[in-house]
Amino acid sequence: MKLFGKTLAGAIAGAALMTTFATAREGAPLSLGVTAGPVALLIDSVAQRARSKGLNVKVVEFSDWVSPNVAVDAGDLDANFFQHATYLAQQNKARGFNLIQADPGGIIGPVGLFSRKYKSIDAVPNGAQVAIPNDPVNGARGLILLEKAGLIKLTPGKGIQVTTADIVDNPRKLRIIELDPGQVYRSLDDVGLASVNFTSLVLAGGDPKSALIADLTTDEKFVFRFVTRPDRTNDPQLKAFIAEFKSPETLKFIEARLPAFIPAW
Repeated sequence: MKLFGKTLAGAIAGAALMTTFATAREGAPLSLGVTAGPVALLIDSVAQRARSKGLNVKVVEFSDWVSPNVAVDAGDLDANFFQHATYLAQQNKARGFNLIQADPGGIIGPVGLFSRKYKSIDAVPNGAQVAIPNDPVNGARGLILLEKAGLIKLTPGKGIQVTTADIVDNPRKLRIIELDPGQVYRSLDDVGLASVNFTSLVLAGGDPKSALIADLTTDEKFVFRFVTRPDRTNDPQLKAFIAEFKSPETLKFIEARLPAFIPAW
């Protein structure tokens, strides 16, 4: 995998894309599930370009992180785009799915610590209440970020498997509460500090630049990618859409509209 800033390994010719779209299956549209917010904004922009080149595509928005996988597993959608490999593996295990990533191309959505009460990490007082997501993966990212900020220490060597039970030192006696990922940003009026994924942040109107500290890692485990069933990986419409996604136009859109997100393909 290569991560891109302002460079692109190779441009995709428009004529080649037109040929790809022309060979896509006729009939039912390609149906894609996304989560509302910046991810939907990005995929909608790709869908508009794809339609202009002859691909019949329908984008369906969801307000949670479970339903898009349920829909793909049931065959109601061809694919979705909102999750990284670590979250997908957790969902496959917990819910009995057999979903896979369709292509290495995607984006990275960073996480950050935000506050409406404190101007810096140093200002966070003893006993402050801290909100983190209640799903295992993003909750772990929140705890790791708290450790990075010097607020807690965690059991060494557990990586993304850490939970609140792995807090081995909490010198400021922080009170950590676990909330639904969609509610964490909204909790900022009530808590002192919150670990928020940038996808939820932007959806709620927050400014990524206001993070007290952010995790901008380019770790492959956190790349949002297209997810589908094993029998759909070679679908010509899905391949055509992913080709359009991995284009210079998408890079320009991310730089202009979603600068906090990191293209990865």
